[in-house]
Amino acid sequence: MKIYSVKEAYLTLQGEGAQTGRAAVFLRFAGCNLWSGLERDRASAICKFCDTDFVGTDGPGGGKFKGPEALAAHISTLWQANSQRTATPYIICTGGEPLLQLDANLIEALHRAGFEIGIETNGTLIAPPGIDWICVSPKATAPLKQKSGHELKLVYPQIEPEAQPERFTGLDFQYFFLQPMDSEHQHQNIVAAAEYCLKNPQWRLSLQTHKLIGRP
Repeated sequence: MKIYSVKEAYLTLQGEGAQTGRAAVFLRFAGCNLWSGLERDRASAICKFCDTDFVGTDGPGGGKFKGPEALAAHISTLWQANSQRTATPYIICTGGEPLLQLDANLIEALHRAGFEIGIETNGTLIAPPGIDWICVSPKATAPLKQKSGHELKLVYPQIEPEAQPERFTGLDFQYFFLQPMDSEHQHQNIVAAAEYCLKNPQWRLSLQTHKLIGRP
């Protein structure tokens, strides 16, 4: 039976993109295919700017779960313990890279538990059928295989030619977001992203509002 490794899982408000402000269980899978998560490997990683801890299973609500039903039951408990049941339960699968672990069996188990399923993926793996909301966030020179979905969210600016907004405008997404890179130059990045969106209105500005309100 498959073991799912989860760094953390908790109820929060989605802070980015088209679903900003929506209550959701945030399920962060351990592991990524673009960086080990260890600082000693950052310089040689494909994605060098990640600000997320996805190593291990020691975060709040994290652990190893034996089989899809066990993980779906855990997610249901987090939703039911913290949220009223009048709205459709929503889960955001992220990482690291969630598609290293999210599979058809888990998608089915989460749907049986009543959840609408969203993912935030780097797009290097093809998403299995059944996911309700697909957000792709391309990273630098990483090969982009998932070229359709609901929203494309590009961290901006990235210096590589392969990561410029113009590369993605013809892809099959409903929404295109620029998200300022969180770094020591954050203010300049926000200004640059806003200016780009003004000049290229296909793109919308996405800010990390969960950080503004002090949520994880």
